[in-house]
Amino acid sequence: MSFRVVPGSAALVSLAAVCFVTLIVLLAGVTVAATTWGAGSALVVLLVVTLGDYVISRREWQRCAPVLHRTLPSAFAIGVQRPVHVTVALQESGRGGRRWHFELYDHADPTLVTQGLPVRLMVTEGTAAEVTYSVTPTRRGEVTFAPADVRLRSRWRMCDLLERLGPRDVRRVYPDFAQISRYAWLAGDRRLQEIGIKTYQQRGEGTDFKQLSEYRVGDSVRHIDWRATQRMGKPIVREFQDERDQCVMILLDCGRHMRADDTGRGGAAHFDQVLNAVMLLAYVALRQGDAVGVMTFGTPPGQERSFAPSKGAQRLNAMMAQLYDIEPTPTHADYVAAAQELLRRQRKRALVIIVTNFRGEVSTELGYALRLLRSRHLVLLASLREVVIGTLANQPLGTADAAIDVASAHLYEQSTRDAFTRLAAHDVLMLSTEPDRLGIELVNRYHALKRAGTI
Repeated sequence: MSFRVVPGSAALVSLAAVCFVTLIVLLAGVTVAATTWGAGSALVVLLVVTLGDYVISRREWQRCAPVLHRTLPSAFAIGVQRPVHVTVALQESGRGGRRWHFELYDHADPTLVTQGLPVRLMVTEGTAAEVTYSVTPTRRGEVTFAPADVRLRSRWRMCDLLERLGPRDVRRVYPDFAQISRYAWLAGDRRLQEIGIKTYQQRGEGTDFKQLSEYRVGDSVRHIDWRATQRMGKPIVREFQDERDQCVMILLDCGRHMRADDTGRGGAAHFDQVLNAVMLLAYVALRQGDAVGVMTFGTPPGQERSFAPSKGAQRLNAMMAQLYDIEPTPTHADYVAAAQELLRRQRKRALVIIVTNFRGEVSTELGYALRLLRSRHLVLLASLREVVIGTLANQPLGTADAAIDVASAHLYEQSTRDAFTRLAAHDVLMLSTEPDRLGIELVNRYHALKRAGTI
């Protein structure tokens, strides 16, 4: 049996009183031996009373059968604050409905930023009390809620009992769905231009038949269905939609270059924004009827993740479950090996989107990997662009150090741009954007490729 207890307020006051009386007695001229005997006796009595208070209080607390229930969301999103509800219930012990005063501290995962803890509670036997605090995840993956600590005031306040209550709960932290939710909401209201998404609503375009509809001014005459026109007695045209039997394959770089982060905002790291962009693109493509798959590279052997191409909007959850906890590693990203592996797995022509953080030193290797992939697939290279480079390049030239920083930033930016342009000269679809714009740019390029019928 372990004794998890700390001195209470009454014990500390009593101890201070004993010390004060002992000092007064010594100053009054009482012998040291008599004073020592008196102080020792007082301390023994104080210890016995404290021990009795502990035993009685613990027994009564256990008789109440305290239960802690924690109400958690089914999942969390990184950087999004969510409430956690905690309920502490006590049974009636038959002692007249006593009140218990205690301090509660719930043991949330260290990666969660908590607000509202610890909290003081007063619970009457036979009732329950509910408290709410908030948590904000700072990283993706699994988070654990361990049993909560309860600092319980004893009956005579001679000590505080330290108890543990509640179960151990585990939840997942996913990338932020806010971008997807906003896209779906704006798409329903046909206001996607507000977030920079270009829409192409062209009736009668595409390759797959969609439906018959009444002719309107501006419709192509060659799409008139003459049999339906004769039957209905008015001009009827065929409407078409983009081909829906297509595949989008995303090659996600998880190597050392993707560890860059100049945001300084905790939950908005580059790689988190990359995952948000990938999920937004997957959502849009799945809604369009295309199959979407993902492969990662740049990880140690055996740690690769892959999601086979599949259709249906409901597959987004399965993809999220496969990628939610992945993090960039210090490993070098082997573009050629990744291209060879994708060619082995994906035989059918697809739109292959490589998401990486381009550096000039990998241009030769990346160029060879792009040529391999272009032998069978349509390839789009999407590269991140660090915000800090532009910030350094545009800062005022106030000091010598600032001048060196500006010159270095321009030199680095120019060399990277030149290497990127050389790759683009080989008919490679490419885009370079800041991390927070990646999702918008990918969706726009996907829509453009679908409209052009190049996939």
